[in-house]
Amino acid sequence: MRLVLSYFAAGPAIAPLTSQAEIDRAYRRHRFRVMAAITLGYGLIYTCRLALGVVKKPLIDQGVFSPTDLGLIGSFLFYGYAIGRLSSGLLADHANIKRFLAVGMFASALCNLGMGFSTVLWTSCLLWGLNGWFQSLGAPGSVVAMTQWFSNRERGRYFGVWSTSHAIGEGLTFVAVGGIVAAFGWRYGFWGPAVLGLVTAAGVYLWAQDRPKTLGLPPVGDWRGDHYEEKAKPKATLFLTQLSILKIPAVWALALSSALIYVTRYAINSWGVLYLQEARGYSLPAAGSILLISNLAGIAGAIAYGFLSDYAFNARRPPANLIFGLLELVGLWLIFYGPHDSTVLMAGMVLFGAGMMGLVTALGSLFITDICPKTVAGAAMSVTGVFSYLGAAIQEQISGVLIQRGMTITAGVRHYDFGPVILFWMGASVASLLLATSLWNTRLRD
Repeated sequence: MRLVLSYFAAGPAIAPLTSQAEIDRAYRRHRFRVMAAITLGYGLIYTCRLALGVVKKPLIDQGVFSPTDLGLIGSFLFYGYAIGRLSSGLLADHANIKRFLAVGMFASALCNLGMGFSTVLWTSCLLWGLNGWFQSLGAPGSVVAMTQWFSNRERGRYFGVWSTSHAIGEGLTFVAVGGIVAAFGWRYGFWGPAVLGLVTAAGVYLWAQDRPKTLGLPPVGDWRGDHYEEKAKPKATLFLTQLSILKIPAVWALALSSALIYVTRYAINSWGVLYLQEARGYSLPAAGSILLISNLAGIAGAIAYGFLSDYAFNARRPPANLIFGLLELVGLWLIFYGPHDSTVLMAGMVLFGAGMMGLVTALGSLFITDICPKTVAGAAMSVTGVFSYLGAAIQEQISGVLIQRGMTITAGVRHYDFGPVILFWMGASVASLLLATSLWNTRLRD
């Protein structure tokens, strides 16, 4: 155990570099590599998290699992993720980020490999729950990397770039994995992401870096000359600082808001393909392509959110939250209640994707690190992470039950009533926006 802990421990500081030119060159090189590793790596490993959403209809049609079963299996991933985020965020503040990220991705890929062989409910629940736990290492590790390598006044736009990884992973899952499933069957919907995950883990290990001090570099705030409203404050142990964030009321409001928006986010990720197939009559590849539009818009939305909040609102997030929350709600209304026209559906997907990824950028990661000490960014992510994925897990089970209740079989053909579950999804988004808006006057801290 001592060997394991020492392997994952953050590296020691080495003798600082003295040449400014060498420091500048090293920072530019490693910042690019770190950003590429956490953005592309996290995006690609996302396919190992979302594969179940693509294979739901084949599993139902072949009688392997019912919607309620699939809701239970899906909830295990989110419960595992929530439990993992409780610990992984705390650990990420102390960990060697390169190893922390790569090992989590490697283990997640192995879980997907096992899922391709399983047709037993509780075996699948166990594997998918473990997958959630290993997936939980990714976001805190990435956020700690960003807080170490990017300073306060530039972090919003880099968070925006990193948040495109969600949309990259979702789009790749819905299109590439969807095509694999349509061609080869549901098992390959897990095996394909597993292979990709193994390759991704190796790439992240090669490109990611631990903290700047382990390379002889000064703190990024010193290098950039960026100390946002820094005030003298007494020193405290890292653990006590981690605990102190629980005394900030805005943290709890933000955590609840994030939990509610994750209900809607993962409702579309987990059940959107099934909805488009059963309620709109699209094929699996076509449904994946439609959701890809939402993901592409999400990439633009995540980047736009970072730049808008940094430049237009001087690093204040609440005004941007309101704008992107309204975009997301209008998009949902067009998708579910607008005319059944492909153009309207596409417009709804664009607005939903852009709004949702902006909110995920803020509520899931950026805003919480703004209002908490930067030395405990991982712990701050733990708080919102636990709430967010408990929300996603509860959603998965409730959605599965509501969809099952609305399912009828006539002459051997399944019919679905998605009305009740849609109201549940949209209600969560409205409540999330109200909570996020209540934090209008919340300020950043160093």
